[in-house]
Amino acid sequence: MQIEHHDLAREFPEMIDAIRVLRASNGLFATWYEHYHWLTGRVENLEEHDIPVSDFALEDMKKVRIKLKDELYHFLLAYRTGQKNSTS
Repeated sequence: MQIEHHDLAREFPEMIDAIRVLRASNGLFATWYEHYHWLTGRVENLEEHDIPVSDFALEDMKKVRIKLKDELYHFLLAYRTGQKNSTS
C-alpha cells in the first residue's frame, strides 16, 4: 500500500525555516507540532502495516491531524507576515 507522508516539512517546504524558529521559540507551536508529528506517525503506521482499526477511529485521527495542521499553518503565516512587516 502506498502511504502518503504528511510531515510538515513535506506539507510546507517553503516554510522549513519558520518551522524551526517557531519550534524553538513558541511553546504552543512546539507542543502542537509534536502532537501533529506523533499523530501523523501513528496514522501512517496503521495504514502502512494494515493494522486493524475501526474506520471511525482512523478518520477521527485524520480529522484531528487536519485541525492541527491548519492551526500550525496559521502560526506559520503569522510568523511570515511578521517577518515581512519587520523588514518593511
